[in-house]
Amino acid sequence: MTGRTASIEAPCACGSTAVRQVNQFVLNDELWWDSEFSCEACGRYMCEHAGPGAAPDGVREALLAAHGPVRLRPAGPLPSAVAAMKVFREVSAASLSRARELVEELRRDGLVGTAAEMELLASRLTRRGVPVEVGR
Repeated sequence: MTGRTASIEAPCACGSTAVRQVNQFVLNDELWWDSEFSCEACGRYMCEHAGPGAAPDGVREALLAAHGPVRLRPAGPLPSAVAAMKVFREVSAASLSRARELVEELRRDGLVGTAAEMELLASRLTRRGVPVEVGR
């Protein structure tokens, strides 16, 4: 399991400032995220979300701010655009035209996202014979 965590200040119903801890990780070859809320002032604690799927924008933004973006690049010539397009369609339910655009972005500048997002893509692309590397 690979993942990252970030903490965000959040208002609590008691009037204090609480902490919302967000996580994104790869588990069983799927992208997961979770969020926990805790307030030291009143003792309130709750799990706001835990499960598979793409993280909401606020979670992604917090992770990117805390850890910086990660770039996925080809590690050599792409043998087939079709294999990469299949991965993009599987992972993000991209349309055929969007999958083509993502292949072109990968070829041109690489793709940028959170560490977990790029590591999941790298794993899936590598299994399909598309050589890629993850870096900054």
